[in-house]
Amino acid sequence: MRSISRVADVSINTVTKLLVDAGQTCLALHDELVRDVKSANVQCDEIWSFCYAKQGNLPKATNAPLDSGDVWTWTAIDSDTKLIVSYFVADRTTHSAIQFTDDLRERLAGRVQLTTDGHRAYVRAVEGAFGDDVDYAQLVKLYGPTPGGVPGATAPGLHRRPQGRRDRQARQGPDLHVLRGARQPHHAHVDASVHPADEWLLKEDR
Repeated sequence: MRSISRVADVSINTVTKLLVDAGQTCLALHDELVRDVKSANVQCDEIWSFCYAKQGNLPKATNAPLDSGDVWTWTAIDSDTKLIVSYFVADRTTHSAIQFTDDLRERLAGRVQLTTDGHRAYVRAVEGAFGDDVDYAQLVKLYGPTPGGVPGATAPGLHRRPQGRRDRQARQGPDLHVLRGARQPHHAHVDASVHPADEWLLKEDR
């Protein structure tokens, strides 16, 4: 911000105020317009950052503000349109997960396929917010040796942790458990190369 204030020849306080005003405007605009979203596939994730100092460094930090430490941005993105349906900045506790998923549910127009990582806080939060009105699955990437590859190299495997009834387990490769008929994770294309077992799993899951 100091470099911006120098280039624009204004006080850093002016730059700070402008950023705060812009943030508050974006928050109000998103809250007003992103409602009744007709989405089919939503993926949730958390982005780590920190304020002033990392959580582990707080004990030796001097004059640390009250809200210093690790900060997590909870995000829910429509995998088809890339729209951020909901977001929430807080810690990574179950309480935060509940607030986040409650807000997400209020913004959706109907039933969706919801995919999260293996964070256990999601289980209670999703159940409380959606009940049975959701197709929910947890996607956890497991890493292991690459068959026929360079020794020591790793390749991601796909695994959905069983969290309820109607689980369906793959017959080979990494275990695949699906809660309430979840479909293929929308971000499976992120991996540059897919393990043959993963290709079979994705084909079976379609």
